[in-house]
Amino acid sequence: MRKAANDIKRCVACGVCALQCPRQAIDIYKGCYAVVDEAVCVGCGICASACPAGSMTIKEYESSRNAGSMTIKEYESDCNKGPGKITGVEDTEK
Repeated sequence: MRKAANDIKRCVACGVCALQCPRQAIDIYKGCYAVVDEAVCVGCGICASACPAGSMTIKEYESSRNAGSMTIKEYESDCNKGPGKITGVEDTEK
């Protein structure tokens, strides 16, 4: 199963990935960085190709009901527009 992933430290929140996504699976979180809705993302790679900062990539995950290699993690926002947390899925087999 392929899914888009964003490196929030490299993301410049330009919104190009969100505009190019044919499934509308990407939003810009508080004007700070792109967030991928993995339930909607089909892993087509259009966002990664369009990203001028190179922060959007496509990752391969095992396709199973038991997502043993993935964990839920909170990411602290390092955005200068205010504090916040988002919950996302992180690949623990890096």
